[in-house]
Amino acid sequence: MISYLSGTVAHAAENFIIIEVSGIGYQVQVLPSAIAKLPPNSETIKIFTYMQVKEDGIVLYGFLLNEELEVFRDLIGVSGVGPKAAQNLLAVMTPQQLALAIITGDVAALAKAPGIGRKTAERVALELRDRVRTKDAVAEAYTNPQQTIGTRSEKQDAIDALLALGYTRTEALKAVMEAALPEMNAERIIKAALKKLTQ
Repeated sequence: MISYLSGTVAHAAENFIIIEVSGIGYQVQVLPSAIAKLPPNSETIKIFTYMQVKEDGIVLYGFLLNEELEVFRDLIGVSGVGPKAAQNLLAVMTPQQLALAIITGDVAALAKAPGIGRKTAERVALELRDRVRTKDAVAEAYTNPQQTIGTRSEKQDAIDALLALGYTRTEALKAVMEAALPEMNAERIIKAALKKLTQ
């Protein structure tokens, strides 16, 4: 098992790089966002990797952040989600956005990734909900059981209103949690959240 590679980038294409390590070039499948963040060719980089062994060969999937690799491993553990589908999810959502969508059951957001249908998105949300852990303040605020019932009710009313206006659950939740103050009622929270959503 190859856990990570540390070397220089010998070549970069649309969805893979060749990283040279001690005179050997390893082809690694990476996200487009990773390619955009690559340093100059002469600079040493570290790529966290997942090695997939198939009948027709070995494929290395690489990530600049270990957090991305951990989410990738969680995703491919879901029935029907292979490495390519997992990469597609990470290509359209950051690990924090993905965790938030899973926690809130935002199937529509998950299904926006290429190759991810509604049924697969539902499985991802269902199977990973209890496993996903995120430091994202929005998700923590939503799942914090210490919130008072009154405060939670006003926020939930605001979220429901934004959902009715056509925003996704993730968008509504994030905007409300960022905009809401303890003394605000639902109407004021909605106005503040809409301001953030239209900025």
